[in-house]
Amino acid sequence: MKEIDSLESAGEGARSEPIPTPRLRVVPAPPPLPASSPPAPPIVTFDRLELGVILNLYGRKVAAGEWRDYAIDFGRQTAVFSIYRRASEVPLYRIEKDPRLARKQGAYAVIAAGGLVMKRGSDLSRVIAVLDKSVRLVGG
Repeated sequence: MKEIDSLESAGEGARSEPIPTPRLRVVPAPPPLPASSPPAPPIVTFDRLELGVILNLYGRKVAAGEWRDYAIDFGRQTAVFSIYRRASEVPLYRIEKDPRLARKQGAYAVIAAGGLVMKRGSDLSRVIAVLDKSVRLVGG
């Protein structure tokens, strides 16, 4: 019994003070965006199948020693795959995708270094076929 009495007396002597609860602050919500700002237009890109077709041609030309470097540029209006003979030069050819022209002239175009449009159309593999023509010797 003495043990129980000593536990009870120890409990009686300790004061139990209430734990202070932290005050929560109410943070106002940020103001909504103005309704007049239009959403940013999406960036034009080449999809996986288009890049596969382009890189297939590029790989064959690199293996033949004709091309050495490339660059890809994605913009708000066009996507451009530029082909270089050397990295320090201007591009030999540009393969452009412009979705705005899809119903008129075709979304794809191959443009030479001087700005000449070599071929334009809606089928990428047919458009870049102009670059795949190999030089043939005409015998006589």
